[in-house]
Amino acid sequence: MRQRIWVKLATLILIMQGLWSCTKDATAINTLFGTSLSKQTVDAFIDKKMESLDMPGLSIAIINEGRVVYHNVKGYANKEKQQLVDSLSIFEGASISKPVFGHFVMTLVEDGLLDLDRPLYKYLPNHSIAHDERYRKITARMALSHRTGFPNWRDDYPTKELFIQFEPGSEYHYSGEGYQYLAEVVRQILNTNWAGVEAEFQKRIAIPFNMQHTKFIQDAYLRRNKVQPYDQNGRWIDKSANAWWASRDSVFVAPTTLHSEALDFSKWMVAIMDQKGLSSEGYEELFKSHSDISSGLLEQDYTLGFVKLSVLNLADLYTHSGNNDGFSTYFALDKDKKWGFVFFTNASRVGEAFAQQLTYKLLLSGTNNKVIAIVLAFVSGLLLVLINLYLLLFRSRPAASGFRKTNLYIGFLCSSYVLALILLMLSLSYEMVKYLYPLGLFLLLCALGISFNQMKKYRETQDDKKFNLIIQKALLIGVLISGLIAGFVE
Repeated sequence: MRQRIWVKLATLILIMQGLWSCTKDATAINTLFGTSLSKQTVDAFIDKKMESLDMPGLSIAIINEGRVVYHNVKGYANKEKQQLVDSLSIFEGASISKPVFGHFVMTLVEDGLLDLDRPLYKYLPNHSIAHDERYRKITARMALSHRTGFPNWRDDYPTKELFIQFEPGSEYHYSGEGYQYLAEVVRQILNTNWAGVEAEFQKRIAIPFNMQHTKFIQDAYLRRNKVQPYDQNGRWIDKSANAWWASRDSVFVAPTTLHSEALDFSKWMVAIMDQKGLSSEGYEELFKSHSDISSGLLEQDYTLGFVKLSVLNLADLYTHSGNNDGFSTYFALDKDKKWGFVFFTNASRVGEAFAQQLTYKLLLSGTNNKVIAIVLAFVSGLLLVLINLYLLLFRSRPAASGFRKTNLYIGFLCSSYVLALILLMLSLSYEMVKYLYPLGLFLLLCALGISFNQMKKYRETQDDKKFNLIIQKALLIGVLISGLIAGFVE
């Protein structure tokens, strides 16, 4: 009779979970590992972080299965005038210009206009560094992968002169100068001016992917709709008073002057996921790792414009951040799962902190509550295995062996099942998790019914303090509750 009650309870919970999943799927935002979030949860997280990081305005988009499932604009385009960011607002992309430029360059390579490994001086001598013969070794591949030996910007140094720090191709050093030298080579190859390079970029990248307002050189629309820049303390920045920015106002600055907003930029990300614009061999070159830039526990490489971030060696994110005076940006995409996100904000130096918190506290696996519940389910199952294995081996009591073996099996199956689901979340088959989870929950509830029935019979026939039974039941209930929370909570 009691087992029938447990089966009915399991069936009821299974139905409830299925209905809950169906309700969430209608507006769900998938994390990289296949768990889901509501729009309200993402909205609340963003609001909280914008306030804590003092971010004036934001444009953000999230991509699931190759389409935008979340797009939002928040905050101020102009704090002084209380003008809000809207869907027309334009931001500076800063260094997320680099992977877009890398993609653009690869279209020229595929058309035979540029050779990745031919020294750039053969296309266009660089008189700023001609005194150093080592510059004759620099290629487009080195420029795109930051292996030229150039500094980031010559203007960062007192002499304002270009120099080489190491043998080209031998090391990694982040360099906008390398990218801009390559841009000058592209201008030479196309036999045009900077406006002509912009027109070619529009022809090869922006127009085919329907990026209507993504440009390296600002036009009237961009100038009219561009948000105001602020520093990390919320103070307005007058960029027109900065000689560096003023001198590059109408220049195609490949590593830093892309202008866009999240929805428009996401079209390029989807095109990358769908491998449009290049052959499979071209994309292989674009994504090939050239430099190990790992730091701490993260395994990172630099490709021809992208940072390749390996997640537990089971998923690869292609990313880039950007920081200009008054602007911060970041994007990440998994081209195999066709998942990603991008944001633009009009504040200096806050994008990296926002990107880390958005990625690791929300968009990788879900909220902290979800992660804690999954960990507790695994730990409870593992403790069941260890305790019952010890009791069976060293505290053998024939009357108790039945429920101890059952609990050992429950713990083993639970911990193994959780690990299997986590690995599945990291795979391209992560969608199966939402079907396997309720099945596992149903089997768990049936097994718990058997175990509790066995422990009841043991308690009725044995005369001891029953402390072991309390521990066993606590762990079984822990497995059940944490498993339920893992499925229902975001």
